[in-house]
Amino acid sequence: MKDDVYKTLSEPSPEILFKERKSKFFGYAYPISNENEVKPIIESLRKKHHTANHVCYAWQLGEKNVVYRANDDGEPNNSAGMPIYGQIQSFEVTNVLVAVARIFGGTKLGVGGLIQAYRTAAQMALESASIIEKIVTTHFVLLFNYPEMDKVMRTIKQRGIKIVLQKMELKCELVISVRESEAELTKQIFEEMQNISVRKSP
Repeated sequence: MKDDVYKTLSEPSPEILFKERKSKFFGYAYPISNENEVKPIIESLRKKHHTANHVCYAWQLGEKNVVYRANDDGEPNNSAGMPIYGQIQSFEVTNVLVAVARIFGGTKLGVGGLIQAYRTAAQMALESASIIEKIVTTHFVLLFNYPEMDKVMRTIKQRGIKIVLQKMELKCELVISVRESEAELTKQIFEEMQNISVRKSP
């Protein structure tokens, strides 16, 4: 796999249910784009499963510089959040939140049993999710005068470059999106053209 490709979810997974000695484990997987999305989702799961003793979860964000958290929500240390996170790693997905709500069935499972159950529920949630590949892109801003338009557009067409934003006046400004592995070469091509300035978009 090229290092400018990553896997994530196209939409939230359907709810799955894993039962272990009368305890019920409801598993969910969600695509997320920032950490602020985590809390509202977990709170909505607490409302939905108001009899759940624990809503444990793990999330990971980022394509290259990865950040993650795992939360046991009162279960014994590392018996829930980390097994869930292990499945995120095993499916090689990112920008994702996996949560498992547990409704206690009266029989204690022990730490080993909990690890197994949370891992299985997380695995089932990710198996039922639609996993897609996305490409890491870099954006460039091209600045040029109107007469240069033709050669710029021709290059964009030849190389299959996506235009994100365009302002066409006497001074033209284009924001283009290219896959990261081709970013340097694309920048070089435009830099070699006369009367065109190229800079990385913030």
